[in-house]
Amino acid sequence: MRLEAITWEKLAAALAEGVLAPGAEPGAGPGTWRRMLLDGAPVAGGERLARAVAEELRVRGRSALVVDAAGFLRAASLRYEFGRRDPDSYRESWLDVGALWREVLTPLDPGGSGRVLPDLWDAERDRATRSPYVELPPGGVLLLHGTFLLGRWFPADLTVHLALSEGALARRTPAEERWTLPAFARYAAEEDPLRAADVVVRMDHPDRPAWSGPPGEG
Repeated sequence: MRLEAITWEKLAAALAEGVLAPGAEPGAGPGTWRRMLLDGAPVAGGERLARAVAEELRVRGRSALVVDAAGFLRAASLRYEFGRRDPDSYRESWLDVGALWREVLTPLDPGGSGRVLPDLWDAERDRATRSPYVELPPGGVLLLHGTFLLGRWFPADLTVHLALSEGALARRTPAEERWTLPAFARYAAEEDPLRAADVVVRMDHPDRPAWSGPPGEG
């Protein structure tokens, strides 16, 4: 895959244009919602990019809502069923996929309510967040960022994978979290996110991203 250097500003602007492109989702009308997935390891900078794209969308007159998938982890009793440092559990069952479908993605289907729950579970305190719903107006864009989002059949008008080389991921992952590295190796082998995503952004150097180019041109 050929990657080209790009500035953060141009990257955010290009992704905003990409998710708004006509026909990004077959049959979607101009008043329907759009959804972007930003997939990557926690150290890859997904939140930073999602918020930059959201700002670009607002400049274009579109409402945007950033949601962190980490706000939809399962309760500790379920996450740690096989221990606190089990890479397979981290890869397969930490994320509450059903809650994301129910509370974030399905409300933005055509004819949906547009009412999105921004988070559900505080993993650190291990209790419900009790956050109020946010109403995203028709034409608005959801930016969902998180880990292991591809391969789950989540509906999206644009998917972005924030890639890190094996060495960069190991260097930037805190020592106490390096037990998760086998999970990322397995994800790369099983889902092949470099091919699965519409756009790939290489984040080995956070201030010098490189990308695969506009959607459809990779």
